[in-house]
Amino acid sequence: MTCYDRRDLGLLLLRLGTGGVLAAHGAQKLFGWFGGHGLEGTGQFMESVGYAPGKASATAAGLAETGGGILLALGLATPAAGAAAAGAMAGAAAVHAPNGFFAQAGGYEYAATLGLTAAGLAITGPGRLSLDHALGHVFNRGWMVPAALAATAAGTAAVVGARTCRVRAKREGKQEALFEGVEES
Repeated sequence: MTCYDRRDLGLLLLRLGTGGVLAAHGAQKLFGWFGGHGLEGTGQFMESVGYAPGKASATAAGLAETGGGILLALGLATPAAGAAAAGAMAGAAAVHAPNGFFAQAGGYEYAATLGLTAAGLAITGPGRLSLDHALGHVFNRGWMVPAALAATAAGTAAVVGARTCRVRAKREGKQEALFEGVEES
């Protein structure tokens, strides 16, 4: 019988909790499960907040969250899974950033927490209670961590940057109210 230490049990709990939440969150986007709006509704929302095309953006976010979450929970391909989930959460955080940090005000607290946890798991690894360990870490090599995080960071920066440009362009030509409660035409 193999002896597992507290670190392995702690990583298992983090992976199961974070991966489960991410997978459910992505399933809302992809399938409309758990009160979600599916690809059509999520695509319309994504388009409204500057991620275009909306349906493709919803699909990418849903796959990163669902796939990344399932793989994190299993402890399989942990660097890629954690990086994909962290990238999706960075995109979500960009939408919520104008509302400040705290979730109660619509801020990015929730997305940041999930993203940082996923990135931390990508870096730390899954522990011995994982499929990566059972398979001899074939999908969890040391070089995969910086490669997965760098590729995801580059892709996320491009997508979020393009969204920022679209949001700014949409706001151009619209004059802000000079006084609270008074709208300019």
